[in-house]
Amino acid sequence: MSVTTLEVRLNAILDRITSAEFLSGRGLGNEVPFYAFDYPPEAEEQVRAHVDFLVDAIPKRKPDLRVARINLLDLLIGMVEARGLYEKSLDMQRKKGDDALLKALLAPLSADKVAAELMKRQPPSSCDVLLLTGVGSAYPLIRTHTLLNSLQPLMGATPLVLFYPGRYDGQSLRLFGELGESPYYRAFRLVG
Repeated sequence: MSVTTLEVRLNAILDRITSAEFLSGRGLGNEVPFYAFDYPPEAEEQVRAHVDFLVDAIPKRKPDLRVARINLLDLLIGMVEARGLYEKSLDMQRKKGDDALLKALLAPLSADKVAAELMKRQPPSSCDVLLLTGVGSAYPLIRTHTLLNSLQPLMGATPLVLFYPGRYDGQSLRLFGELGESPYYRAFRLVG
């Protein structure tokens, strides 16, 4: 994907997520309003800057539209800190390595627990659109497809936009364009 193509796609996001069609879920055929914006991992900084722009621009475009942003890595760190495990986790990583830490955090950071915490921090009733970032930084602590599956019954009609550093072809997610995840068919590409 060329930079020019990415810029065109980024510039299409604001119009898309402030459109009546997007906000009402028209054309989804009773599917959950989950959208993925995939991008090359090397464009992470550019996408982060654009998400910052969106958070500022959306209320100017549509003052009554409540937009929220959750950074997945920040959410996971907050969950570990709340359980008093942050320093212990850092110590375990230093002493036993990444694999031991990952194994130790699998249960406290299960997809169901992360989804529940996300709903606690940002209930769907508190926003009209939820932007989910930090997916690449949170890997391998949580897999995107399992989190999305856990969020489906909780989000209701609130659109969720996943900013995904990799490839999404409408059938499967490939983090960083290389790592395969289980097929995930329930999200729509935000812009082509």
